[in-house]
Amino acid sequence: MKIATWNVNSVRARVPHLVAWLGRFAPDVVLLQELKCMDADFPMMEIEATGYRASFQGQKSYNGVAILAREAIEDVVIGLPGDPEDAQARYIEATVSGVRVASIYLPNGNPNPGPKFDYKLGFLARLEAHARGLLALERPVVLGGDYNICPTETDVWDEKAMAGDALIDPLSRAAWRRIVNQGWTDALRQIHPQLRLYSYWDYFRDRFTHDHGLRIDHLLLSPQAADRLMDANVDRSPRGLEKPSDHTPAWVELRG
Repeated sequence: MKIATWNVNSVRARVPHLVAWLGRFAPDVVLLQELKCMDADFPMMEIEATGYRASFQGQKSYNGVAILAREAIEDVVIGLPGDPEDAQARYIEATVSGVRVASIYLPNGNPNPGPKFDYKLGFLARLEAHARGLLALERPVVLGGDYNICPTETDVWDEKAMAGDALIDPLSRAAWRRIVNQGWTDALRQIHPQLRLYSYWDYFRDRFTHDHGLRIDHLLLSPQAADRLMDANVDRSPRGLEKPSDHTPAWVELRG
């Protein structure tokens, strides 16, 4: 079972890239972030034509998350529990073929310090609490998405160039560790412990050509999912296309 996560940075702008990639890569489940469109504008017809179903939560101009799957998408939950006042479209969760999956678009948190960073830390605290509850289910769970956190120095092309950035702030990294230390497996690091493996390159200064990237797109596996881990990697090819997203898909393959 192949599960991928991809911040498409405007799903309507990337429809040709998304459709082509679905046909080529053929994942079983895709977790999308940063749709940047209202529900009514989601390209459902184009996606269904590729053989995929979709559940999503859109938002005008910002945010937005979706789950695409070739099999039924069941028991859908929209929104991260813990703050009923939070109207930002950043979390969707469902079951596909017996695996519980979530598409997560964590806040960027910049400028740091400030209200946006405070919101990021609050979101992480809510995710920590919810993730603990998902672990208690003792079933295969994959928490994928754009976490907007570089967990270690290996996940950043140049830490000095990012000094003060919320993506490498010690509080962001500590919140990440608290979640992982509950018992989650960082799939990409499990397969590639030391490799500088990036999933995001800023458009600015042609970062992709120089491989000046960040690893901020992650797939966390519950123990039951980690027991089925076969492979994980990043597919760089969509980032090299004309008018690409600044992110590229990260993926995991589970046995059975």
